[in-house]
Amino acid sequence: MKNILLAIVAVFTLTATYAQLKPVSWKFSSKKISDKEYEIHMTATIKNGWHLYSQTQPKGAIAIPTKFVFVNNPLVVLKGNVAEVGKLEKYQDPILKVTANQYSNSVTFVQKVTLKAPAKTNVSGNVTFQTCDDKQCLPPEKVSFNVSLG
Repeated sequence: MKNILLAIVAVFTLTATYAQLKPVSWKFSSKKISDKEYEIHMTATIKNGWHLYSQTQPKGAIAIPTKFVFVNNPLVVLKGNVAEVGKLEKYQDPILKVTANQYSNSVTFVQKVTLKAPAKTNVSGNVTFQTCDDKQCLPPEKVSFNVSLG
C-alpha cells in the first residue's frame, strides 16, 4: 500500500511540475491596414531563460520549427507567408554541433490578409511550437486562435 501511495504522489508531483512549465504565452490580434486589408499579429511572450524556434531552420537543424495552420475562410485571402518580427538569434550547440534559429523574450508573427468583400469575419487556426532552455526541451505544443476582422 505504501508503494502505491508513493507512486500516486510521484505522478501528481510530475504532473504539477510539468503543468507549471508554460514558458510561452500567446496573444492574437488584428490590425486594420486599409478598407479590406488586415494584419494578424500572433505575439509570443517567452519567459526568461527559454526560447522559441523560428519557422525556418538551417539545414541539419534538429529544432522543431514554429508552424502556423490557418482554417480556410472563403471571405479571406492570405497574402504571402507569415513574417517574423523580433530579434532572431542564431544558436550553435557546442555538443551536438547543430545550429538553430530562435527567439528569446518575445517575437511577433504577422500574416497579412485581404477580405474579398467588406464584411465582419474572422481568421482562425493554430500554432505548433517547441520551447527549450539550456537544460531541456518541452514537447511541441499546439495553441488554437480566432481573430476577428471588420
